[in-house]
Amino acid sequence: MSTLRKFLIQKEYHRIKLVLTKTNHFEVKAILNGVEGNFIVDTGASNSCVGFEAVDKFNLFAQDSDVKAAGAGATDMLTQLSKKNSIKIGTWSRNRVSLILFDLNHVNAALIAHQAEPVDGIIGADILKRGKAVIDYERMCLYLK
Repeated sequence: MSTLRKFLIQKEYHRIKLVLTKTNHFEVKAILNGVEGNFIVDTGASNSCVGFEAVDKFNLFAQDSDVKAAGAGATDMLTQLSKKNSIKIGTWSRNRVSLILFDLNHVNAALIAHQAEPVDGIIGADILKRGKAVIDYERMCLYLK
């Protein structure tokens, strides 16, 4: 019987090692517009997000948005939209990626309170779906096609 890893590699998936944080989140390094950052992998987040404080770091062009964000204990948060970004996670990459920008201070405050490192953003279901993601929880790997 073939292993999951061999099967997915044969199907041209890219294997990305995940890091389990002290808060039991999976984290991954990603290169956004040529700049490396730390991101939580969140299958429950409908969209991938970056904090307002990282707009300059990742050279994001922000447009106002009428959409309000909710999650991680916060609601009705103002958002902006950034289109036409490039992202690379491991050896997998995509262009023309849209990201939601919002205040991640409440997320990072919770991480820091639990002795975990703050993050620049969240990899959500939009990117995971686009990459036909498979998560191997036992081996702590993310596969993207």
